[in-house]
Amino acid sequence: MADVPPQLSARSWAVVELTAEQTHPIRLVVLRADTPSTVVSFPEDTVPGALHLGIEDSGTLVATSSWIPRPFAGAPERSSIQLRGMATLHAWQGTGVGGALLLAGLERARAAGAELVWANARDTALEFYLRHGFEVHGEGFVDATTQLPHHTIVHLL
Repeated sequence: MADVPPQLSARSWAVVELTAEQTHPIRLVVLRADTPSTVVSFPEDTVPGALHLGIEDSGTLVATSSWIPRPFAGAPERSSIQLRGMATLHAWQGTGVGGALLLAGLERARAAGAELVWANARDTALEFYLRHGFEVHGEGFVDATTQLPHHTIVHLL
């Protein structure tokens, strides 16, 4: 895993499509750090229509996300995509890489006909998602896998 200072210019960034397995190293170091679990594969990773995106910076993968066609219980009548495994390497957090990846995924979800994107977001990431047009839906909860506080978030497309 690259642990070098991030580039300051988005010109070296590229959104790339990945396999689920290519997301695993970043999921492990970002999403499973200081949690009781090291499981980084999700059952939904291989459902038809699942899309895994990343951001490469000068050829180095620095952020990943997975976009799963999956109904949202709060609006089952809407075509929905669940965002899972959104992770940016710590050295690149705050540089705009995560926002660029999120916007690229939202654009692809919209192009695929989704009306809504939802996720179970860590409370520590809520400000990031709120800045990008998501809204909190419902009460918070502690995720069984990570044992960390989460809220469900929703973005209407």
